[in-house]
Amino acid sequence: MSNTETAPPEVHAVPGDAVPQVEILTPREVPLGGPRAMTVRRTLPQRQRSLIGAWCFVDHYGPDDTAASGGMDVPPHPHTGLATVSWLFTGEVEHRDSLGTHAMVRPGELNLMTAGHGIAHSEVSTPDTTVLHGVQLWVALPEEARDGPRDFAHHAPEPVTLPGGGTARVFLGALAGSRSPVPTATPLLGAEVLLEPGATIELAVDAGFEHGLLVDRGHVAFQGQPLAPAELGYLRTGHATLRIEAGDEPARLVLLGGPPFGEQIVMWWNFVGRSHDEIVAFRAAWEAGERFGAVDGYVARDGRTGPSTRLPAPALPQATIRPRGNPQ
Repeated sequence: MSNTETAPPEVHAVPGDAVPQVEILTPREVPLGGPRAMTVRRTLPQRQRSLIGAWCFVDHYGPDDTAASGGMDVPPHPHTGLATVSWLFTGEVEHRDSLGTHAMVRPGELNLMTAGHGIAHSEVSTPDTTVLHGVQLWVALPEEARDGPRDFAHHAPEPVTLPGGGTARVFLGALAGSRSPVPTATPLLGAEVLLEPGATIELAVDAGFEHGLLVDRGHVAFQGQPLAPAELGYLRTGHATLRIEAGDEPARLVLLGGPPFGEQIVMWWNFVGRSHDEIVAFRAAWEAGERFGAVDGYVARDGRTGPSTRLPAPALPQATIRPRGNPQ
């Protein structure tokens, strides 16, 4: 998914003198893709929090009426230094990439695309999709993996029952006795969690992980901290159990986790690098038709195909793009 936004928001402050366990990250609306941009809600990165583990980007969209919005139509665009995680609640998206992959993104099924040295891909909601609803997530690749080969993996996890009134689909990592077979460059946790009204669950997790809980629907309390729909609650390391309580309505959540990344990154447009000069070089390579490969089969809405359909890179900022990590 292409990133067109350059101004992250402030972290939402919780009133009072006591520092809460859970930091609340509030979303901002961002246009996605080209001229008929679909609007998404972005909760990561923030000015004061760039990563949760290696998770560096969280977009949350829908329920989107495709008859009104036109749906998702993101032309071929590049990525490097990261992996993309596509997870849908409703709808269907056609994926094509320069590895030669042609796949469908469907509800409850993971598509993980590893850019490594460089990849290009397109994303288009299918004609039968009337409502589009899901998340698009990015993972920063560590130094030893960020220049590796392109890759693509698919996994359809089975739901597992959570004592206390819920279910989970674990698409990356391990939780509640379920483990994803999909390998990752750093340890990660990714799961969709459904809670019944009034449910309370306690999840055993790795205390060395940071965790983020994104609320899709319903109101919940995360470690006692209320979270509203579209908010993301961040919890630092040191917690071996996560307690989540649902309100009077069913809740759908996305739980993310991983050990602190430990590297500073430069993230601009669709690139994750380590310096301003790298970003300049990545942009120049995309504009020159180098490094990222070609996407076959994408057809623009006006009928165009081939190189003319590629999404052009935005202009670089006048200032130097500086590496960022998380506060200690």
